[in-house]
Amino acid sequence: MKKIIIAAAVMAASVSVQARDAAEIYTKTCTVCHETGAANAPKRGDAAAWKPRLEKGNDVLMASINNGLNAMPPKGMCFDCTADEFKALIEYMAK
Repeated sequence: MKKIIIAAAVMAASVSVQARDAAEIYTKTCTVCHETGAANAPKRGDAAAWKPRLEKGNDVLMASINNGLNAMPPKGMCFDCTADEFKALIEYMAK
């Protein structure tokens, strides 16, 4: 019986956690600046504002997110976002 319980616990722990939806994260953490353009944040859906940022590449964008940039604090306002979630947020805001 112990082996079954241990095996079930291992299987439950190994199930990957689903990434949160970018729109949901955006609404909770990014909208204050990126919806209004506060502090010169590029607005969601503003292709012209996002184009030069996207041209810098993911590594530069991720460094800006992790270290902060101008008025944006490190990690923006999503302190528990993963790198994949940040990439999804960028894609969501840029399109």
